Formats: sequence, structure tokens, C-alpha cells
Amino acid sequence: MDARETYEFDRQGYLVIRTMLTPQETAALAAATDELEAHALARLSLPPRKKSLWGPEYHANRERGYHAWGSNEEGKTLMIEDFFNASTAFDLLVHHPRTMAYIRAIVQGRIRINNSEIRIRYPGNATGAHMGGPIDHKYRYGVNGRGIDCMMVRMVYFLHDVSAEQGAFCVIPGTHKSAFTDPAWGEGGAPEEEPGMIPLEVKAGDAILFTENLRHGGFTNRSRQTRKTLHVGYGPGWMMSQNIATMDEPQFITPETLARFNAEQRALFVLG
Repeated sequence: MDARETYEFDRQGYLVIRTMLTPQETAALAAATDELEAHALARLSLPPRKKSLWGPEYHANRERGYHAWGSNEEGKTLMIEDFFNASTAFDLLVHHPRTMAYIRAIVQGRIRINNSEIRIRYPGNATGAHMGGPIDHKYRYGVNGRGIDCMMVRMVYFLHDVSAEQGAFCVIPGTHKSAFTDPAWGEGGAPEEEPGMIPLEVKAGDAILFTENLRHGGFTNRSRQTRKTLHVGYGPGWMMSQNIATMDEPQFITPETLARFNAEQRALFVLG
């Protein structure tokens, strides 16, 4: 992260990083995502089940090691969590060199992956705005004598172009530093209706890095394109899983998955 990016991340709470992934990486991840989407949709209602502390009940797939919840109906979302267990195609995102250079610049000390989710947003879907303003310790944003000091941050990888009309990721810049809670919190309106909310349009292979303290969401997908993104969350070594299915439990990573990782990759999943 160079000096300009550091300034902009601190000022706005996010960065749009162009061509984070190569065309070959993007194509491989898109193919693996399409395959896993079909696998999950065929099994969503089957046992075994995993009840989340946050409400949704997930299908816990023992064969592939993922948790899935949602629907492919109009206006709905499919969530596939712990996707690293499901295919070796996703391994390239574990200790991805360009990604780690950004993460080390904003998360101090020992770093762990705490979130891994595929979000598939079908036509008509919107992701409600959330976060921003005063927030608890897990998601706070700070700066100290050593620089930016984030708790949870996310890198979102885009597998295809996404315009505002197609349900762009959206933010209210600077709300990671607000001393006040957004008055729109809990009103349930479309995120694009909130004052100050802007869409971040991207191309295939781009990524968006943001602090979870920033108010964010997803514009309504008013197109016929299904919107697919890969989310990887990072934070300090003590932070537990921030996936919805396993919230505040140890990160769910199978022994078989850990065995195929190298030492640097394994270290991103070991508590400490």
C-alpha cells in the first residue's frame, strides 16, 4: 500500500483495487464458484444442519466442508461459507501476495483469516446497509503510532463486471470515523436511498478492500445478471470466525484443507 492509498483508505474507509486478479485467476475462480453454486443449491434443504447464533439455519456439507444458506429465487441471496474447504481452485486466495501486502499495512500484529464466503445475489436482490459509526471492538477502526490499526477488514474479489444497475457494492465514505450512528439504521430501506451512499462500479478481476467499521451494503440488482463475489475477511490473531454459520467459533477449516497448504497459508488459520 503506497502513501496515496494509505491516505485514501484512512480518509474514506475503502479502496477499489483494479486488476487485483489476473484474467486466468479470475476465470478459474469463476468456474469453481459456478460449480459450487450448483452443488450447494441441490443440497440446501438436506441434513446435517447448522443453526447460526444470528438466526439462519445452514446446510453443513460434510463432503466438501462448506456451509450454505439462502435461495436462488428472485430477490434472494445464496451464501456459501468456508469455501476454502470445497475446492483447491480457491487456494490461490490464501496468502495471495498482493492481498497480503495490503492487509499487513492495515492490520497490526499476527494476522488470521476469519471470514470466507461466496455471496451470490440473484436479480432483484439488495444487501441492506449496515455498520458505520460507533461500533464494538471486533470491527473498530483506529490509528496509532505505528499507523492504521484495523480489527476486521474484508477483501472482496469480483468475478465479472458489476455496474450500479447490476447491484454494485456501496459505501458511505468516511463513516468508519463517525461519532454518531446513522439515523437510517434499522429502517430497512434500499441502500441506494440512504444519504451519501455511493456505488463502487468494478470490472472482472478488481477487488474492494474495506474496514468493517465503514457503512456499506449492495445496491439493488436491477439487471438479469446474477452477481457473484468472493469475500475473505482478515483480522488480528485472536479473532474467531466471522462467518455467520460459525460466528465466534474457531474458523472451520478441515484437516484435509490444512494439509495441502504451505506453512504461510496454514498460519492464517491457526489461533494465536
